[in-house]
Amino acid sequence: MPKISWYVLAVSLLLAAGCDVNIESQGVVTPTLLIITSTLPATATARPSETSVPSTAAPTVAPVEGTTITQLNVRAEPSTASEVLGTINAFSTVQIVGKDPGGNWYQILFEAGPDRKGWVTAAYVQTAAEPQVPVIGGAGDGPQAVATQQINVRSGPGTDFNSLGTINAQDVVTLTGKNASGTWLQIEFAAGPDGKGWVNAAFVQATGVEELPIIAETGQVVGTGTPAAVPPPPTATIGASASDDDSASAPAVSVVFSPLGSRALFYTSDVSSPEGDAEDWIQFTPYTAQVWMQLQCEGNGTLSVDVSSGDEPLTGADSLSCASGKLLVAVSRGQPTLVHLHAALSDGGLESVHYTLSISTVR
Repeated sequence: MPKISWYVLAVSLLLAAGCDVNIESQGVVTPTLLIITSTLPATATARPSETSVPSTAAPTVAPVEGTTITQLNVRAEPSTASEVLGTINAFSTVQIVGKDPGGNWYQILFEAGPDRKGWVTAAYVQTAAEPQVPVIGGAGDGPQAVATQQINVRSGPGTDFNSLGTINAQDVVTLTGKNASGTWLQIEFAAGPDGKGWVNAAFVQATGVEELPIIAETGQVVGTGTPAAVPPPPTATIGASASDDDSASAPAVSVVFSPLGSRALFYTSDVSSPEGDAEDWIQFTPYTAQVWMQLQCEGNGTLSVDVSSGDEPLTGADSLSCASGKLLVAVSRGQPTLVHLHAALSDGGLESVHYTLSISTVR
């Protein structure tokens, strides 16, 4: 084979192998290898999955610690008309978790109560500062009333019915009925017959009265509706007063006055002689050195009044009578004061006195 043929054959083989060939016009041909680097497709990097952030639970208000300054009743609702669930001793630690709209009651943790909670009077619980706790309650769906002062709860719609107890100023009560004139309202009252009692409509702020059923003295519902005109309350009739079994050691009502709680007492009742209940006993504990006292009376008898603190009669109270008007009486701070009201003995027929005793703090 001619020499030129071998040269052509060598070049052809190099080209077929993918080599680049530089041909000099003169000299030796030096082959250069072409290196091909394959580029792999980029590896997909998995994105981090989106993890949903858990919703933050609604903050829970921490209980506020308080200390009782006297023995307290724990009630099912923020009212003295409510059921007593138990008692807490003086100087006990309580955990406050709520308060009523008026700030007169604290809701506390209490094992024996519904949902392990109960209500106590705020005036007798000391705290380091005003408790920052939720306000619980307010105007509900049913008719309610708020007492504007301390008032008697009676067994029927009138002052001639027995007193079942009292409710304090700012107590919220649930209304269940009214009398035909609308002057008396029936309320839920745990200590009353069938859990009911009656209060004078003049001493409460009520809502929804027009929706209440009219209830007779027998307890039967006799109708609904609100009378167009409300007649004045009936005057007391002369009759033997019902016995309330009170005494000096077990007064008909006992109120502790407080700057944050009750500052006044209004008590209405009857005494008679020689038949019926001839005497009543009222107790209050003042936080000031003086109080205002007044008696308002009607009837055909004479009412005598004695006021004492311990065994000592109070100066200035010896002239308290149905005709004396409003008196300023010196009292002992923090000491129970006893008021004894009694009908004068009658040698003739029945004598009866219907009275209202008012005692208020000097501000």
